[in-house]
Amino acid sequence: MKKTMKTVLPLLLVFMLVLTACGQKAANPNTGAGNAPSGNQQNIKKLKVGMVTDLGSVNDKSFNQSAWEALQQLKKDYGFEVKYLEPKTDADVVPNLNQFVKANYDLTWATAYTLADAVTQLANENPNSNFGIVDSDLVLPNVASVSFKEQEGSFLVGVIAGLTTKTNKIGFVGGMEIPVIKRFEVGFREGIKAVNPDAKLIVNYTGLFNRVDMGKSAASTIYNDGADIIFHAAGLTGNGVFNEAKERNSKGGKVWVIGVDKDQSLIFGDDVTLTSMVKKVDEAVYQISKSLAEGSFPAGQVTLMGLKENGVDIAATSSKNVAPEVLAKVEEYRQKIINGEIVVPER
Repeated sequence: MKKTMKTVLPLLLVFMLVLTACGQKAANPNTGAGNAPSGNQQNIKKLKVGMVTDLGSVNDKSFNQSAWEALQQLKKDYGFEVKYLEPKTDADVVPNLNQFVKANYDLTWATAYTLADAVTQLANENPNSNFGIVDSDLVLPNVASVSFKEQEGSFLVGVIAGLTTKTNKIGFVGGMEIPVIKRFEVGFREGIKAVNPDAKLIVNYTGLFNRVDMGKSAASTIYNDGADIIFHAAGLTGNGVFNEAKERNSKGGKVWVIGVDKDQSLIFGDDVTLTSMVKKVDEAVYQISKSLAEGSFPAGQVTLMGLKENGVDIAATSSKNVAPEVLAKVEEYRQKIINGEIVVPER
């Protein structure tokens, strides 16, 4: 079953319409990282763009990887020079970001909310340098921030889980208990509640985004409690949830995982991935980086992306494992959220 998607204005057009007052949040749709370059490619300045991940890996199969793929696409499309660094401890974050600043990179990205303090410090110390940050509402004159309405996409996968579970027990594994991850949890809970108020949600926060073993352990506990579906929002830690589910299914069980950020069925397989809540970090990083080259960098603004802006969604492959009648219910709730009939809480 194909989902009907509303046509939205490109992200950069919206950037030109937003108010420039500091603190103004701008709702910006996206046009797709990796779209073929237009005929005005010669007008695109070839930038040097650096990226610092959170404490997880750039190959986390989640948001770090999405951001890096966007920069690689910019290299392919426009000849950008791109590089990433992976801090191993909190003490590495500022030096890693500063490495790009001192090397006169045109733009330095931080891929996570947890890097906001470091970005704030360096942005203040280097007012002529440009920064971008994902999952933050940081407002500084040389920082472009992007934040997502994770609760809206999570509501939709909550609808899927609530209508698919056979045990009426569903799990959520989070990384750190911070606002962005709480939005995943709360939206998921609300989606389940909307269609199956009798279902129980079992929540486990591991406290870290880079521990596959902790994700596997958390999943084992939740599955042992009777859950047959787990949604994770835990970065690299979430890979352990998939590992546990695959192990159980190989022994004759049948449990599901709902992936996050990317379509994780393309990584872990359709046999274990019920659906994924796709968060288009790649779209945001691609378009905002490109806007700097075009002279329309949204510094001092927060780009806010939800269902209406095509910033979050369920995976395009969801029809492989999700029943048609369930997807029809998802579309019903999608329209209610877009139209404002349902406002999904953040906490």
